[in-house]
Amino acid sequence: MRGPIRLRLLRGGGILLVALGVLHLAATPHIASLVRRSVAPAAAQWLTPPMLLNHVLVGVLLIPLGCLTVYAAPHSVAGAPWAQVVVRIAACSVAALPIVLFAIMGTRYFGDAPLFVVGAALAVTAAAALLVAAFSR
Repeated sequence: MRGPIRLRLLRGGGILLVALGVLHLAATPHIASLVRRSVAPAAAQWLTPPMLLNHVLVGVLLIPLGCLTVYAAPHSVAGAPWAQVVVRIAACSVAALPIVLFAIMGTRYFGDAPLFVVGAALAVTAAAALLVAAFSR
């Protein structure tokens, strides 16, 4: 694969990760309301904090992962070993997200949750772009 194409894919994948992190953080209030609507008030009080923590943690971690990928992209294309490691770890990590998501959750949440659909689509798109670009020569 030619260098300019790899560079665009790596940068694009990194930008998608940043967008996914922002989307994750933007969707956080919806998680709290979803929990409150779905369970008894006492259960909601118990379940909401760890679910919010998880959601915020993932969102906060996706943003620097995306930034690191964008930063490492030109260095990876130039053949810098450290940058190859960064983009390949990012690619494998992001590729695991949709696989684990579908394996654990199935598709039952997709009908009523447009943000969930957008997030899953961003994760799959970023994973595909990063895998192709990170492991091609």
